[in-house]
Amino acid sequence: MSGWQVSRWLGAVGAGQWTLRALVALMPLAAVLCTLGAGEGPAAWFVVLVLVLGVGWACFPESAAGATVLVLVLAWWGIGLRDGLDLWALPASLALPTAHVAATVASYGPVSMPVDPGLALLWLRRGLLVLVAAPATYALALVVRDAPPVAGVWLAGAAAVAAAGTAASVLLGGPD
Repeated sequence: MSGWQVSRWLGAVGAGQWTLRALVALMPLAAVLCTLGAGEGPAAWFVVLVLVLGVGWACFPESAAGATVLVLVLAWWGIGLRDGLDLWALPASLALPTAHVAATVASYGPVSMPVDPGLALLWLRRGLLVLVAAPATYALALVVRDAPPVAGVWLAGAAAVAAAGTAASVLLGGPD
């Protein structure tokens, strides 16, 4: 029998599933706890809520628990830290895409199915490409932090993101 026999409810767990689902469950919590380093700790009830939603997302990677926990973590960073440009935003910005990519790979099959190494490698490369943007975005935010707002900056930003997404899909896309 492939995997470990955990319980009658869960059944056999495929190779790699424990790692993926642990990342899904714990990375949103890690992102929230990064605000402690920034000087703003979340309330205990919020930490428990993020953990419960993270575990729910790990159990059901295609559920709305994933979007909910990600939005809550982002909202905490936006509301809890008025400035939001603390250096601790970098590890938090790495934790959330890690959880998302792990959930994506875990959702390709039931918990009993072993993780396909080729699929995991594909999503690892995609995730690393996204993670490369975090330090550059942080540095740019620091540069323009005190600059007066420029008309159309949000439109230019949205166009840049759309162009980058299109370029990435053309460059990284394979035959269907």
